[in-house]
Amino acid sequence: MVAAARIRSLLAACLLTVAAGCERLGMPDPEKQAAQKEADGRAVGAGCRHSGRPIEDCYKLNPKAPKAAVFAGWKDMNDYMAENKIQTAAVDQDQTTEEPEQASGDQSTSKHDAPGEKPDGEHKAAGN
Repeated sequence: MVAAARIRSLLAACLLTVAAGCERLGMPDPEKQAAQKEADGRAVGAGCRHSGRPIEDCYKLNPKAPKAAVFAGWKDMNDYMAENKIQTAAVDQDQTTEEPEQASGDQSTSKHDAPGEKPDGEHKAAGN
């Protein structure tokens, strides 16, 4: 009987050791992932507010971030900045609400250009 109790306690200790090291084995912890996603969303919102971006732009620039967390971070930073009289930081205007193809700088073709037009609107000379 003593041997069986000893084996059970040894087995329990081994299971606890393995369960405690689940992160090292690559097994994700859903609670930690949710907390990390929430923290990231709040950081995104706070950064957007500090840079002076409206909340709508923040949502557009960060579509994968949870909107509730982004808003909470934006609001917290707004309150903090108002309380401490902090001005907004300068924003890189290239990353505002422009469409991705326009922001990349590739403007060689446009939806409105006809096949025989140059991108700047000049037409090719037909008979020259």
